[in-house]
Amino acid sequence: QVQLVESGGGLVQPGGSLRISCAASGFTFSMYTMSWYRQAPGKERELVAAITAVGSITNYADSVKGRFTVSKDNAKNTLYLQMNNLKPEDTAVYYCKAVGARPGSFGRNYWGQGTQVTVSS
Repeated sequence: QVQLVESGGGLVQPGGSLRISCAASGFTFSMYTMSWYRQAPGKERELVAAITAVGSITNYADSVKGRFTVSKDNAKNTLYLQMNNLKPEDTAVYYCKAVGARPGSFGRNYWGQGTQVTVSS
C-alpha cells in the first residue's frame, strides 16, 4: 500500500524556521522525483520545491528561493523541506508528491495528506 505521510508542521513566528518531512512507503522511493506543494486558503495549489530521484537537482519557486531547502534521503525513504526566515505568506497546507522517473514507475504519481504550516506572531 502506497503511503506518503507528512509531519512536522505547526505554528511558528515570522522569521522562524521549521522542517517538515514526508515519509514514503509502498513504492521504490529512489525511482521517484519528489516535490513539495502548498495550498493557502482560497488559493490554488502551487509548486514550492522539487528534487530529482537521486537528489542531484533541485528547483524552487521564486518566492522561496534562498529560504527553503529540499532534500531526500533514499536510505530512509524520506523527503524533507527545511524552511527558514518564514513569512506569514508561507502559511498553507504543505503536500508532498511523488512522480515516477524511472522505467517501471513512469506514469505513477502519489500525494500525501498534507501538513499545516502557520506563520504568525
